[in-house]
Amino acid sequence: MSKNIIYKYILEKNNISEFDLLNLISDLPSSNLFYSDIFLQNCVNESLSLEQKIIKNNYFKITSGFSTRVIYNDKTIFCCSNNISFKSILNSIKNIRKIYLNKNIFNKFNMIFLPNINCYYNFISPINFSFNKKKIDLLFYLDNYIRKKDRRIKYVCLDLFSTYDIVLILSTDNVFIGDVRPLINLSIKIKLEDNLNQEIGVSGGGGRYSYKEFILKKKNGVNFLKYLANKAIKMGINNLNAIQSPYGIFPVVLGSGCPGVLLHEAVGHGLEGDFIRKKNSIYYNLLGKKVASSCCTIIDNPTLVFKRGSLNIDDEGTITKKNVLVKNGILKSYILDKLNAKLMNLDSTGNARRESYNFLPIPRMTNTYMLPGKYNLEDLINSVDYGLYVVNLSGGQVDIISGKFVFTISEGYLINNGVITNSIKLATLIGSSIDIMSNISMISNNLEFDDGLGTCGKDGQNVPVCVGQPALKINSIIVGGIKK
Repeated sequence: MSKNIIYKYILEKNNISEFDLLNLISDLPSSNLFYSDIFLQNCVNESLSLEQKIIKNNYFKITSGFSTRVIYNDKTIFCCSNNISFKSILNSIKNIRKIYLNKNIFNKFNMIFLPNINCYYNFISPINFSFNKKKIDLLFYLDNYIRKKDRRIKYVCLDLFSTYDIVLILSTDNVFIGDVRPLINLSIKIKLEDNLNQEIGVSGGGGRYSYKEFILKKKNGVNFLKYLANKAIKMGINNLNAIQSPYGIFPVVLGSGCPGVLLHEAVGHGLEGDFIRKKNSIYYNLLGKKVASSCCTIIDNPTLVFKRGSLNIDDEGTITKKNVLVKNGILKSYILDKLNAKLMNLDSTGNARRESYNFLPIPRMTNTYMLPGKYNLEDLINSVDYGLYVVNLSGGQVDIISGKFVFTISEGYLINNGVITNSIKLATLIGSSIDIMSNISMISNNLEFDDGLGTCGKDGQNVPVCVGQPALKINSIIVGGIKK
């Protein structure tokens, strides 16, 4: 099925045969010093926005193009074009060959055309014009549902995004493979007013679903879209009732799911191969050494079904697999693409990602999470005399070299004598990655993932990701806020 879709939108649409591509890739340099590839893409994007009961945006765009890349040691030549044709690809290769005109480095290949791979999502497009009215009706339905929940809700904005991305990759290490990647998500923002106070609540979620799969999805026994609406409402109400956070050094219980963004930013980025190779990471030269509490095992796994960061193949055509980054506190692996893996005498972990054909692939995370422990959430809360319970984190900053970070708490609560009390606002978490990871003493058994709205930015490229974790207790961390 996926092969038919790839051929239709990449090859037949542009009057190119698979044998044309084989001839083209054979003209790119290849040897023990060289690696070359061709990346072709056809991507359809759609967005629909309802703001204050008015359709403010109905956006539809088709983007297609290709890139050719040659790597020689650590040097890269890169060409890209928004015109997929045999002639334009050939011209890009001719330009590359001019640079390596005197090098006899062209080999024959033994490619298997579009081999069967494991699939972690369906290939059904979430973009279907016959569903347009249903999508508009759905947004109005959710708007009414939200407003009826609380009379203080004065503003509602709903954004529905859909993507249908088709890629085909050929390389001089005998890769000829493609993928079909659906993606859909809903973003919710509300504003509540109470006397002179105004607060917002936000939520969102999605994944690699078709439209029908998305609207029928459930979480905690509730329709997923209503669950997201209830989550935004709860955040807004809590913010209205919140007290200013104290500051100091306290124990903090990070909730399951969304707070995994701290793990993503403070740990995951520091393990990406380009930072490691250039010695720009606090984790440089720590492979095989202890970097976290012995109760911590951290995974990057693009093979989870329907998750936002899931991939059947990465953007260099490497078949994806689960990668154990940290096991029982010991650093076991980095996050690698082919270039950085080769320069470090390691193997690619299948983590090469690019925003589109316009960009070079670089090592990136996919679905990054911590494995569960043995405690109940109540055990973690009961163990804290005075501290914070953090349910959601928003914006943050991380220095990869030092590992130091600052994160804003978007939903949090005080813990007094082992009991969750007031909601708080205007609070931040401040620390250093290895210190904080080594300061984790308890991990719960309730592993959850974020709801599917995460986007990771790096080097000007944005890609969809997912984070997850069980609830965990950090014995002490700096909390920025207002003095008690």
